[in-house]
Amino acid sequence: MKNRLEELRKARGITQEELAALLEVSRQTISSLEKGRYNPSILLAFKIARYFGQSIEDIFLYEEDAQ
Repeated sequence: MKNRLEELRKARGITQEELAALLEVSRQTISSLEKGRYNPSILLAFKIARYFGQSIEDIFLYEEDAQ
């Protein structure tokens, strides 16, 4: 799953550490999310969406595998 987390975070002018503290996760979690190596729990996805004032679908871009 792709996401716009890094783009949104940089637009706010905050570091990975600052975002991690706001969301009560580790900086490594934010880094892994931004690199697409980790998909957030639904609770974390809601926290991220609420922080950025956007819908989950606007931040996390689900792509189905081509069949």
